[in-house]
Amino acid sequence: MSGVPSYVRLANEIAAQFAHRSPADAAVAIANHVKTTWDPRMKRALIAYAESGATDLSPAAALAARHLA
Repeated sequence: MSGVPSYVRLANEIAAQFAHRSPADAAVAIANHVKTTWDPRMKRALIAYAESGATDLSPAAALAARHLA
């Protein structure tokens, strides 16, 4: 994933940890993790990236970004 921002890679890695859950449940867990542990700038960047229509976020990470918005 060359050229992909670090926060996108991180969000996708977190999403992989919740792959055993339904996408909706995973998205809530990812959003909660991001809310409690990420720097606000990273959180805003992830939201903006998802809203830009980026396709390299996992479905659960993209849904989590929508929950954060």
